[in-house]
Formats: sequence, structure tokens, C-alpha cells
Amino acid sequence: MADKYPEFLLRLPNGGPVARGRQLDEMGTNGSRKFTVGPGQPVRLSVVPSFARQLPSAHRLRERLIADGLIKSSAHWTDHLETTGEITFNSPSEASAVLTGSSTNGWLAWKTQDGRPLGDYMPGASWGANRAWLVRGSNVTGLDLVRRVWLPEGRVSLAGSRLRQGVEQGISKEQVRILVEEGYESTATYSQKQQLVDDVHAFLSRMKAGDTVCTISGGRLYVGQITGDAEQTESEDRRANLRRPVTWQETGHPYDELPEELQQKLSIQHDVVELTAVQAVIDGLGLTDEELAEEAEVIERDPSAEIPAIAVRRELELPVPTDELAADLLVHETEWLREMRDLLWDERQLVLYGPPGTGKTYLALQLAEFFGGGPEQVKLVQFHPSYAYEDFFEGFRPQEDPETREVAFRLTAGPLRELADLASREGNRHIPHFLIIDEINRANLAKVFGELYFLLEYRNKSVRLTYSGDDFALPPNLFVIGTMNTADRSIALVDAAMRRRFAFVELSPRTQPTSGLLRRWLTSQDKVSEPADLLDALNSRISEPDFRIGPSYLMKKSVYREGGLERTWRTKILPLLEEHHYGEGVDIEKRYGIASLRASLPDPLPEPSA
Repeated sequence: MADKYPEFLLRLPNGGPVARGRQLDEMGTNGSRKFTVGPGQPVRLSVVPSFARQLPSAHRLRERLIADGLIKSSAHWTDHLETTGEITFNSPSEASAVLTGSSTNGWLAWKTQDGRPLGDYMPGASWGANRAWLVRGSNVTGLDLVRRVWLPEGRVSLAGSRLRQGVEQGISKEQVRILVEEGYESTATYSQKQQLVDDVHAFLSRMKAGDTVCTISGGRLYVGQITGDAEQTESEDRRANLRRPVTWQETGHPYDELPEELQQKLSIQHDVVELTAVQAVIDGLGLTDEELAEEAEVIERDPSAEIPAIAVRRELELPVPTDELAADLLVHETEWLREMRDLLWDERQLVLYGPPGTGKTYLALQLAEFFGGGPEQVKLVQFHPSYAYEDFFEGFRPQEDPETREVAFRLTAGPLRELADLASREGNRHIPHFLIIDEINRANLAKVFGELYFLLEYRNKSVRLTYSGDDFALPPNLFVIGTMNTADRSIALVDAAMRRRFAFVELSPRTQPTSGLLRRWLTSQDKVSEPADLLDALNSRISEPDFRIGPSYLMKKSVYREGGLERTWRTKILPLLEEHHYGEGVDIEKRYGIASLRASLPDPLPEPSA
């Protein structure tokens, strides 16, 4: 039976010799296809330090083969061992692991003379790179199949109790749909049948030998490698009648200690979930950077390329604000900016609130660009009363077909979805991305955020989206800064749920850094201090803090042209106060006019005599 396959080659690490082996159709104890290696084949002398921990069964087999004399010191290759007789392994991965002394994927490591991997020759196997999967088995109609069957027997299974016999690996999704409709016509809802079609098709036709598989039981994540084909069996209780052989790592990983991006994917509530987007995270579980580097040496790879499992560990960081940044932003002290950084790091959502003209939007943009490393990682949206979830995240929008000129409603991503997709791309996950929401309190927040409200508080979870039906989570490197005008009475729309999910920082003319901002700006521009004196006098006459006037009205070049200060006061500042006192009969000019304020200022000190 071995002759139906070509001879496969395995290059040992660091330019070592090449071992040769044959694929068999004979099945091993758990349904894997066996693999044989003849006498006189090279074996690596040492093993990587993590080998016994990652693949204890392969490590024990290697030790037993050495003790039995089937592997001994080589007379042909320096610093290598060699096989002394024919050895039949349970799977190609077990063979490559024993020969290289490391956890390797035999379906990729064994190759033909012209470089094609063994996995390409397996019947019914899907094409393409290896994937990672989650299959749930801890509560299958009340039984924990993980501990009872999967781990001890080396398998993973899926319940297809009402599927008729004859279901085969490689079946098309349409064929699965027909079988599910036939078997579950009156026993499952429409959505249940749709999900079962997806799960069964993934299990039978998208998974393949060499893929990574994960499962959860008892608060721990267990990781293994699929080692063979899918089969349909006559299970006694039919809770596990679709099966695949798996080599499981013996030790699980505590769920609470898993990286956040992995927890997000694991929180998706389906029986079968693709985890390929976080495969590099899974590959690095329980291993140090040094151990990963040693394992990478065993695999034929581009030595200049970064090891994915190490690259994905690059820490997400927010730069520490500097004295230079504080000087550029005219902030009174660097420590205040560092507190903003700490709040963003701890909460990931921050609101700057205060009266108009206090520089909330400007400061939000400057902080986002500094922490994100540039404007490319920053997106700004402005809320308004008619803003909705469909504008903010995703919804159906009329779009014209460029060829037919016909208009149809198509699902369109909003600014948050676009930024989240950008932040979660491979290579971007360690780079902070910022969404600035200007006037955040002017929209109906519960309507705009929808189910995303939950994700703002629980970043390690995912939710099913309203329109697309995708499972979505906010990337850990996505930060949100909102601005809120407290003079706008729509602040009443900000409910307790919103306040719980955001840190709130006041920018007020009565407190730093806003109270002294105009005076610092005038000094930096070599201008007289009168505008700052006038603003202080004005705000001292306004009893309600939320209606005091911010300094940004007087931090523009137009203010300092001929007549500019008076013009700005008359057209920008006084109208705000007229609206505030509407119907109260207050003489705005007499109380807040620039002439009245000037008269209240102390006379300037006389110039010293020469």
C-alpha cells in the first residue's frame, strides 16, 4: 500500500542530513494514517528543551526507541543518531517529532523530492495553509467529552446524530445542507440548522490533518494537532459520531491567563470556531521566546523572517509623554499628560468634557497622534442627534453599481468597523489606534452603540453583530477618546452605563491645564497679557461653571489684527452668553462687554523711570 505514495523527505535542522519515509494507508490506534521510516535514517542527536512538555508521548516513544536500540549513535553522520530497523509511527507528525526532537507538523515537514508537502497527497484534504480550530466538547448534552473521551482516546468529535450514514470527508457545503435538512427537518430551528451546516462542513471538509485544534474543559484550554481523516461512526449515544484523530498536549493552559485576543475568539458561542487569525498566539502558549526560537531552527524557513509566535508577542505600548510634548501643548505639567496616558491604558475609553473653547477636540487629536505614532492611526467622527448605529458601525446603504448603474442596498462598514479591522490586521496589533468621537453626548448613545456597549466594558469577549451576523470583538489596541460640551444640555443623555465605561477628565477654565492656557500661549507668542486678564474677569462674573468661556476663542491670529479682539468678543463670546441668559432680562453688554471688563481691571503698573 505504501507504493501509492511517493517517497517523502525530511531535512534535519541546521542543514543536517535528509531522512526518508513512506506514508501508509494502514490506520493507527486512533484513526491516524501510519508512517514508516526504514533503517539507516538520520535522527537528531538532541531535543529542544520544550519537547518533553509539548509532546510527551512522542518524547517517551523516542526514549523507548533509543533504549531498545532501534535508534543509536550514527556511524555515517557526525553528531547524529540513526535508525537501526524499520519503525512504524502512528502519524507523519509523530515520525517527524521523534526524528527532529521537536514539535513539528509532519504534514508540512515531510516533502517530496520536488518540494510538495505530504498533506497535499491525503484523500479528501482541503488545500491551503494549515488552520487552527476550536471544537467544543465540555458540555455535549450534559457530558464532558473532553475529559471522558477526547484526551484519553486521542480524538475530537462532533455530534451529527440525525445525519444518515455515508457522510464522507470532503463533502460540499450544499451536500451537507441537504443532509441537515433531511435529518433535522422537524427537530431544529432554521438558525440551528444553518449553524449545524457550517459546523459539519468545517469539521468534515475544511479541517485537515496537520491543523491545530483547541478545546476548553474545566477552565483550561487544551491544544492538539489533527493527525488524520474524518470518519462517521456508529457511536452508542451518537453524541460523538463524527470523529477525527488528534494528538493532544497533556497539559492545559488556564483560561484566565490566556492573551486577550485569544479569549475574544474563544468566547464565540459555536461548536466549531476557526481560530486561524490567532494561530500564532496559540503556537506560543507555554513557551518562552528562546524555546520558540529553538523550535523554529528545526523547521525549514527563511532565517531572516520573523517567527510569528514571537512577533505576535510584541507589547502594545502607549509612549510616555515628554516635557517637550507638554511644552508643545502648553500643558502646565508633564505629569498631567502622563495621567491621561495611564487612564487610557487602564480604561481604553476616555471623555474630555468642559465648556466650549477649552480645546477638547484639539487636545484629543494631539494625544491620539502622539500615542498612536501618527495621524494614520487616528479616525475622527462627530456625533449629532440623527447619528445612528448604521452610520457608526455597519448597516445597509444604497450604492450604485458602476457597470449597470442600478442602485441596491449593500452592507457598508462605518468608521468604527473600518478602524477595528485596520487595528486587528496582522502586524498592526501592537500599534495603538484611536477613534475620536467629537460631541459624543449629542447622539442617542444607546442607539448608536447597540451591542457594542457590552464590548466597551468586556474587551475579552465577542458579540454577534446585528446586520452582518459576524462575531466581533474590539481589538485590544483600539482606544476611544470622546469630547463633550457641558454647555450643551444634551449632556443629560449620558447615562450611568456610559459613565461606567469611560474615564471622564474635566477641561475647565477654573482648573489647570485650561485655566492658565491662554496666558501661557500669549507668553509664547510675545503678546500682551490683556486678553487673559479679560477672560479671567469674564469668567469670574459667570456663576455656572459649565457656561464659562474657554481660552481657544482668543488663541487665533484673527484676534490680534486691528480691532480683532473687540470683534471676536462681540461676535463669538457675547452670543453664547445671550443664549445662556435668554429670557432673564440681563444686560449682556453691561455685564460682560469688553468695555465693562476693561474698566474693572486694575490699572497697569507704571513703567519704571530710567
